[in-house]
Amino acid sequence: MHEILTLQLGQRSNYLATHFWNAQESYFTYSSDQESPIDHDVHFRPGIGADGTETFTPRTLIYDLKGGFGSLRKINALYEIDEPGVPQGLWNGPTVVHRQTPIVPNEYQQSLEEGSAPPQLTTESVRYWSDFNRVFFHPRSIVQLNEYELNSSLMPFENWDTGESLFSSLDKEHDLLDRDLRPFAEEADQMQGIQIFSGTDDAWGGFAARYMDRIRDEYGKTTVWFWGSEDVLTSIPREKRVLKMCNTARCISEISTQASLFIPLTLPSRLPTYVNMNIRSSWHVSGLLSAAMESMTLPSRLKSGTPSRELLDHTGNALNINGNQTIARLRMSIQQKPEAESTRINGDRHQPPDIRAQSRDTRMPTRNQSKASPEAGDKDDPDVFDMDFFPANIQEVAGARGMSKKPHVFGQAENWRGPDNGHDEEELADVEDEGFTRARRRALGLPLVHKTRVPVSFPTLDSFPRILVKAQSGSSTSIATSLSTDTTVALRIKALRSIVGRAVSINEREALGNSLGEIAEAYEEGYDSGSDEDDD
Repeated sequence: MHEILTLQLGQRSNYLATHFWNAQESYFTYSSDQESPIDHDVHFRPGIGADGTETFTPRTLIYDLKGGFGSLRKINALYEIDEPGVPQGLWNGPTVVHRQTPIVPNEYQQSLEEGSAPPQLTTESVRYWSDFNRVFFHPRSIVQLNEYELNSSLMPFENWDTGESLFSSLDKEHDLLDRDLRPFAEEADQMQGIQIFSGTDDAWGGFAARYMDRIRDEYGKTTVWFWGSEDVLTSIPREKRVLKMCNTARCISEISTQASLFIPLTLPSRLPTYVNMNIRSSWHVSGLLSAAMESMTLPSRLKSGTPSRELLDHTGNALNINGNQTIARLRMSIQQKPEAESTRINGDRHQPPDIRAQSRDTRMPTRNQSKASPEAGDKDDPDVFDMDFFPANIQEVAGARGMSKKPHVFGQAENWRGPDNGHDEEELADVEDEGFTRARRRALGLPLVHKTRVPVSFPTLDSFPRILVKAQSGSSTSIATSLSTDTTVALRIKALRSIVGRAVSINEREALGNSLGEIAEAYEEGYDSGSDEDDD
């Protein structure tokens, strides 16, 4: 069934994953005349509830700190069982149980339990990620880490070493892989891969790095996609900003070399005019990020036999051209329909159809402008995607040293999702330049472009914030997304290396600097790993 297991590490990642699971739940159909193109077995697992009824819950592990789950209970309506009593025998005296005051569910959650029409969510009513959650989880999916408390000022969970130490102590005591991950992995018939959501600029980065070590020890050949979220650094004090960049640098150094694909995620520094959001709201920010992430991975959960179905390792191989390019840049546009123009990447005119956002964003050239002035179209290319989730704050630091030069693209995977506009099966299938083999395109310095179209729109649910002017609650939205490996990655890592080199300790400065330098080299134009792969 090509199952995918999910790991959610930390509050920020759980916001993102909650949007993801709400979207997956919306794909279920409950009438005989409707059939979903989504293979639900990829992300959901069957089970038996406490009352003997069949259940269907996500294949996920949710880690968060004490107080981070909000009103979500480990025991829910599907698994109503008695909580274990206090063990006797260790203490002969009377037992006193102290219970923390439970967090009251908001009106939205209460309406879901009652089956009534839910009220509209606001930034004030969403206090935790569980406030807009629409899915039941298996009790085994909920893992609360009581050693640290959410948003604690006495013991903040924001340093890489803190997360690393926490994982080591927990793993030594419980063997987290055996206790948490292995039961889900053993249920899978043919595991497609593992996707990990985690912050990279706080202590969760250190926790994730050590978790990745254990995963690679046990599942060395399994495809692992790592979605690393980062805060926007512009409004953060300098001392904390440097700390976050040091954490991110260590994540890139240790995790990107082990992950099959490492995708950094942050709020774009410039947003198109059709996006109206509160950048201080985790609900809003994670909603925008989830729309891009969920859309890009949509082909991996289509039913077998669907022309646009693409497993995670297929997409990753299309991006990792030279064998050492695992860091990808995610971009997105809200669409009405795909345009018929040709895109020019690295000066190559033999490309799949251009997908331009039909928006009120004045930074995007219109179709007529592009025809009348090819130079203008080339100038903005490949910015046909008007939202770039690759961290821009570090790029801007390096702007004077190469950002004015057009990025060189090595590999690019594009996905357009929306209603079928009359495209035939051949047109919906992968479009790669005719007459060019992979090896020849590499020799000519041309990008390898992998393109899919899926006739499934993005669901704009009542749990999704109204941040897209084009989208209405309860409607669906057409979205174009792209993952690419290009020279932008090298610029970002080099700038990061120069900044954190002055902040880290002398003991680790040389090792971290060398590691980041080697990673950046793989994304420089003209780089070749020396491998003979694909040369025949």
